[in-house]
Amino acid sequence: MKNKLCLITGATSGIGRATALKLADLGASLLLLSRNEKMGEKICDQIKKGNSNAQTKFYKVDISSMKEVSNVSEKIKADFDHIDVLINNAGARFDQYFKNDEGIELTFATNHLGHFLLTLSLIEMLKKAPQGRIINISSPAHSRGTLEFDDIVAPANYDRRLAYGRSKLANLYFTYELSSRLKNYKITVNAVDPGGVATNFSRNNGIYAWLKHYLSYILQLKLISPQKAAETIVYLASSEDVSKTTGKYFYEKKEINSSPASYSKEAALKLWQISSKLTGSGSL
Repeated sequence: MKNKLCLITGATSGIGRATALKLADLGASLLLLSRNEKMGEKICDQIKKGNSNAQTKFYKVDISSMKEVSNVSEKIKADFDHIDVLINNAGARFDQYFKNDEGIELTFATNHLGHFLLTLSLIEMLKKAPQGRIINISSPAHSRGTLEFDDIVAPANYDRRLAYGRSKLANLYFTYELSSRLKNYKITVNAVDPGGVATNFSRNNGIYAWLKHYLSYILQLKLISPQKAAETIVYLASSEDVSKTTGKYFYEKKEINSSPASYSKEAALKLWQISSKLTGSGSL
């Protein structure tokens, strides 16, 4: 991964942080995005202590804010001429109904819409790479998701599990549609099921919600470390074995099938159109 420039959202904790450290060990240069500036500086220092030649740069951004995503995209384009790997990792689930700065339901804005805008804003930089790679982090929760397209922006009856599931389903619609649209370019687009990971996911909802999420995976004997979860992401970012593989869903470095609903081309196209309108991004 030497001379490769990798961008990771949600890079200061959990899977994102573990992925950043593994890619740094492989010699990659890193652009790390997160809301937490203090932790961003800390992980940059940690990487440089392990390798004084490591190249890292931190950008503070709230991925749920379309204004902030647009601003940070312009900063990145001013600082660099290309990106080799884009890892859309940042994610959250909210027990209560919240809206982002633009009045969009926060789970959908954080997990899908911000990454949709970021990816399209930086797509020309990925086209300049010898072989660009885009990796979207989804979840098995996508199988619980349904997309009622008139109920995405401001749902009448908010359900945290449904909201999270539909945002993860949106990740897959985006992956498959983007892969199709980039078929004539040297850019692969794949999605990952990271598994049940021991992170601070859902900690924003309070200690009880976090423990409930954490214990559910322990009881299923499915809890893995962030380092283990990061292995598949690093594999997709670096391995020659998947240099031409696109439009696929991976778990533990193997292709798997996502839910039957996730392969709906009609739904993927409709989501794309809605996402373009909400973000003001151009066509691809």
